[in-house]
Amino acid sequence: MAEDITQETFFKAMQKLGDFRGDCSLTTWLCRIARNLYLNHKNRHKRGQDYLKQHTTETVSPENVERELIQKEQAGEIIAAVQKLDDPYKEVFSLRVFSELSFKEIGNMFGKNDSWARVTYHRAKLKIKEELKDEY
Repeated sequence: MAEDITQETFFKAMQKLGDFRGDCSLTTWLCRIARNLYLNHKNRHKRGQDYLKQHTTETVSPENVERELIQKEQAGEIIAAVQKLDDPYKEVFSLRVFSELSFKEIGNMFGKNDSWARVTYHRAKLKIKEELKDEY
């Protein structure tokens, strides 16, 4: 995790170097970015733990098991549909859904604005829906 956060810190710093105002030392700025990334990671992990806690306290019944299996199968089909997307649709969708980045962050990564990221994400969803519709 530390390596991932370190890598992401420097990646974000390189993206935002033009926004660095010099109000603090570069080291302080990098530590602040790393801290925010760590807190984001911790919050995502906590949400995952809350989800697991909520779903493991359910009574095990044939209906619950069947529902879980159907959800896993559908998730697999969605991931397969995402993998078939062309770039940048695949990347934008993955960054939004799996990495939980904001549209502004995604737009910045591509050198575009948040409106571009929203439109690309929306088009990706339509392509995924079309792919899933073809399978049924």
